[in-house]
Amino acid sequence: MTMYPGDPQARAISSPAVVMTGSGAALSWTELDEKSTQLANYWRQLGLTVGDHVACLLDNSLEVPIVYWAAERSGLYFTPINSHLTAGEVAFILENCTARSLITNERLWSVAKEALSKAPPVPSVLVVSATSNDVLDFHATLNGQSSQPLEADIAGGAMVYSSGTTGTPKGVIRPLSGLQPGEFFGMSMALKMAFGTERTIRYLSTAPMYHSAPIDFAMGIHRLGGTLFIMERFDAEEALRAIEHYRITHSQWVPTMFSRLLRLDEATRLSYDISSLEYAIHGAAPCPIPLKRAMIEWFGPIIWEYYAGTDGGGSTTVSSPEWLARPGTVGRMLGGTLHICDDEGDELPVGQSGTIYFDNPNARPFHYFGDEAKTASSRSTQGWTTMGDVGYLDDEGYLFLTDRKAFTIISGGVNVYPQEAENVLAMHPDVADVAVFGIPHSDLGEVPHAVIQLVPSAIASEQLSTALLSYCREQLATIKCPRTLEFIEEMPRLPTGKLYKQRLKDRHWPPSS
Repeated sequence: MTMYPGDPQARAISSPAVVMTGSGAALSWTELDEKSTQLANYWRQLGLTVGDHVACLLDNSLEVPIVYWAAERSGLYFTPINSHLTAGEVAFILENCTARSLITNERLWSVAKEALSKAPPVPSVLVVSATSNDVLDFHATLNGQSSQPLEADIAGGAMVYSSGTTGTPKGVIRPLSGLQPGEFFGMSMALKMAFGTERTIRYLSTAPMYHSAPIDFAMGIHRLGGTLFIMERFDAEEALRAIEHYRITHSQWVPTMFSRLLRLDEATRLSYDISSLEYAIHGAAPCPIPLKRAMIEWFGPIIWEYYAGTDGGGSTTVSSPEWLARPGTVGRMLGGTLHICDDEGDELPVGQSGTIYFDNPNARPFHYFGDEAKTASSRSTQGWTTMGDVGYLDDEGYLFLTDRKAFTIISGGVNVYPQEAENVLAMHPDVADVAVFGIPHSDLGEVPHAVIQLVPSAIASEQLSTALLSYCREQLATIKCPRTLEFIEEMPRLPTGKLYKQRLKDRHWPPSS
């Protein structure tokens, strides 16, 4: 049985649908159903119709699932906005997604207010815990609305913006499914196939709810009838405490979180009972081999990795046993075929790196909202789709990532893929995090350069810099290794674990380039 706000049987259930792990605040299925229905009725009363867009600028909170389920049952596109963005960046998304309603909270109201002054008019703005009389309070407004369900219509969907780590964030839109609200499709169908429809699933959401994967996983778990446990913000020890206290069965992580978990002293790590965990799923960024191996040794062979993206036309998965047999792989494609192509679009043989294309006839086509040129650039002549990543296949069809195409270094006419050097340097015991990219060179055009974040026990020095460069050259061809190296206090990673490499690279290139 599907479990989602709107199911008559789900409305009769008083068990928790959502729990905030820090405060313990919760919404029962009945409350989630009522609140999301009231918001859906509010939007319908305002004249919003199927295919319109709504946005939210919120911290992780109980209001997030209320908003996305209200959009789902209204046939609306729902756009979560990164709560760390500036007012100008928020204004860009509000304008670009043509938002007709914005939900925010009091903490973020100053940013939202400035953004609204820069964007085209947004007809409806609701503020959670509003303290000003000149704005509408979210819950007070909902309390005045009917909780009578709307007539079943077409289900809404998310239009999430890419992270913007290689440029301006892009809204990724797909046609609405044409299904009834709450029916299985996409991520929820994949989760159903993997986990079944167990209402005993207790899923820990560790990441910000403005990103694609946390939203997709959360809604999918709700369709399965599972309970969603949301961390207000990630903290390594608090995550372990939540697993033990709430007897979490399923969880989602990014490599940065793994790193922070492993930085806890062994006594702290072993003091928590995590035996309830059945699945620990990770993705969003490449996971260094030593880091993942250490996590499998600790958590056991319950770790699954996926490779996908907001603007993806497919995905790959790999289990712990498969990965241990092929360290570094992100798995094989589900329900389709992977193709590795050169710059002319010709397929490359096994073992050679090129642009990764997904050939998935079952995927709903995506478009970059309002950017047909960018959409066209993501397609091959055969109709396959790419996220701009580079990688290679082994002889069994397992995919290994090399880097994003935008960060491929062309040194003296030779393509150099930074992730090869990153993978080597990440294995050094003094390295906590690493980024490699091209910097200008008068003769070769550009050469590899490394930025290193050290583990707390290591001390930056010229001697260590020389040792790290030598360590890399011992394992890779010289052309693939950094010529220079610098140390950094903390790597600029997004909360999802994605590395903001462009920010590092821009410091070494003149603005005109």
